[in-house]
Amino acid sequence: MTPTALTHWLHALELRTTAGWSTFKEALSSGRGKGALWIALIALVMAVLTTLVWLAGRYETSQLQAELESDTAEAVGDLRRQLARQSQSLQGLQSNTPAEAFWSNEAQALLREHREWLRIESRDLGMKLKNQVDTPLRKPIFERTPRIDSLNETVQACSKARRINGPSYSSSYFLPQSDGVGFEVMEMCLPQTEDGVLIGFTIVTYGLQELLNELLGNSFGRRNEISFTEPDGTRLAIAGSQSRGLRVFTSQQLVNLPGNTLVFRMDGRRGEAHLFPNVLTALVTGMSMALITVMILLAKDSRRRLKAERDLAEALAFRKAMEDSLVTGLRARDLEGRITYVNPAFCQMVGFEPDMLTGKNAPMPYWPPEMVDEYRQRQAIRLAGNVPPREGFESVFMRQDGTRFPVLIIEAPLISVQGEQTGWMGAVIDISEQRRIEEVSRASQERLQATARLTTVGEMASLLSHELNQPLAAISSYANGSLNLLNDPQAEPQTMNDVHMALRRIAEQAERAGRVINSVHDFVRRRDQAREPLPPHALFDAVAPLVQLQARKLQVIVQTQIDPHLPEVMCDRTMVEQVLLNLARNGMQAMDKPGCNDRRLLLKARRAASNADQAWVEFSVTDVGEGISESVAQQLFTPFFTTKSEGMGLGLSLCRTVVEQHGGHLEFEAFMPKGTVFRFTLPVKTPPVLDKIRA
Repeated sequence: MTPTALTHWLHALELRTTAGWSTFKEALSSGRGKGALWIALIALVMAVLTTLVWLAGRYETSQLQAELESDTAEAVGDLRRQLARQSQSLQGLQSNTPAEAFWSNEAQALLREHREWLRIESRDLGMKLKNQVDTPLRKPIFERTPRIDSLNETVQACSKARRINGPSYSSSYFLPQSDGVGFEVMEMCLPQTEDGVLIGFTIVTYGLQELLNELLGNSFGRRNEISFTEPDGTRLAIAGSQSRGLRVFTSQQLVNLPGNTLVFRMDGRRGEAHLFPNVLTALVTGMSMALITVMILLAKDSRRRLKAERDLAEALAFRKAMEDSLVTGLRARDLEGRITYVNPAFCQMVGFEPDMLTGKNAPMPYWPPEMVDEYRQRQAIRLAGNVPPREGFESVFMRQDGTRFPVLIIEAPLISVQGEQTGWMGAVIDISEQRRIEEVSRASQERLQATARLTTVGEMASLLSHELNQPLAAISSYANGSLNLLNDPQAEPQTMNDVHMALRRIAEQAERAGRVINSVHDFVRRRDQAREPLPPHALFDAVAPLVQLQARKLQVIVQTQIDPHLPEVMCDRTMVEQVLLNLARNGMQAMDKPGCNDRRLLLKARRAASNADQAWVEFSVTDVGEGISESVAQQLFTPFFTTKSEGMGLGLSLCRTVVEQHGGHLEFEAFMPKGTVFRFTLPVKTPPVLDKIRA
């Protein structure tokens, strides 16, 4: 008897013994004499004996059924494995495109090896028959019924095989024979490919009767009757034999095959559980065991109760010590929002004693006065169950001395032993130190960004000198021409018109030079790190002058594509402009190679895939350079890794950091036929209503 069954038996015995022992004590206390005492004792012994015999029979029956179910599961597993191996061996017939005679010989060999195979066919994509071989062990199975009558099942199996790119099985169907009988068959369709292109199908016809006999009959059919059945119990094929017995045990399992599901059934006849060979010996043994068991159970029950009480006290003490040592604040609230429990860490965090918090409802003593209305609304939304459980959110608490500090709150439903929700349990974490570290990291990132901008401006110095040379030269020419016209005493009356035109051209060229200088000045001096809503085209317009400087030098054509009606994105303008400029410069430098005649850089903005919480806009920079090799791609975002002799290796690393700080992600992929696409996402400005719900 297994430990589980023994445990159930002892439990039932304890219940019945307890009832009998109670009757025995009642009879003894009532003083009705020895007759009542013996009646109670006999009843106790009979109850124990009956229970023992009944449990033994139940246990043996369950063991027999469990053994049959285990054999059924093992048979189903063997059947699946052998069918999988057969499909693999059939693939050898498709490895090449042999001549028809060679294919027929190979197919004949496979049919002799697998007696459950009745026919092998080779068909093209239009299900037109190319080759076919019947088993030499019996008459052709389609001698009476034309093959075309059953081709519908084959077509469905091949359609499924084509979709899953693997073997697929058809539903079974009855195939009558010329001798007046018939049998159930099933077909397997295997796609045939050549150089990765589907060119046809190989079809094998199985006989369900032969399938049972050949694959499972020798191992599982000796002691049991095995069969394939319909869902309503109709037998399709039967194999094996049953030994004589008094009771039939039955087990069924589904054989899940690609495209078809068979019901496999195993029946076995076994004898019922036997009674004790000697009733008198069994009776005496049962009485003795019952009396001894009663005393043992009573003693064990007493010890078990004492041990349970000690364990409970130790568990309560351990839980109390654990809660007292936590640095995370714990807060329990009922369904109305009243605080029912706080741990010492929470009290230390807010500076209030437990009795000052327990039983309190909104407004809480640790709520800042200016945020009471907002927190009331947020608590109502959470208590109504409109926020997913175990979703953390940030808030601001106030200590008893009035100081504010940020916290992270994670709340989940508080479920009782009966499975009913009785309130909410929240974990409160002080994130003041985390915010301080993030601020230090942000300042460090800002310094790195400033350094990168200055480095970029330094690299553009030569470009600026070339770009400013043209407007300055034009200004000088127009100014000298104007002086010559004014100093010429023989000048005609239209001289003043020419002077006015020259002065206008001077102003235009000066404005052009000023725009170039101001764009660089704004790029270097910009320090505002606050995130603001911006239209995507504003980001492209801000970096356009600097991108055009590099593009004119490298003879690159810059194209911009912005989808209409794009929403505004929430971003740090300076950092995102640095990301766009770095990616654009990297793309243009990737095309500055000998032999690269088609130099086009595409800047694009479009909507990205969104989820229920946040919408995104995707920005991409595409070049047609040589692309990125696999060895470089593995460490492309590693700090201080660069493929340029003058580079520092910080550009892409800083770009990824900036994008991730905005909640997006930066990635790249090859652009066909050549080139690389860098993409990054920025969050769309969230409506105020959603912001309030998330808070």
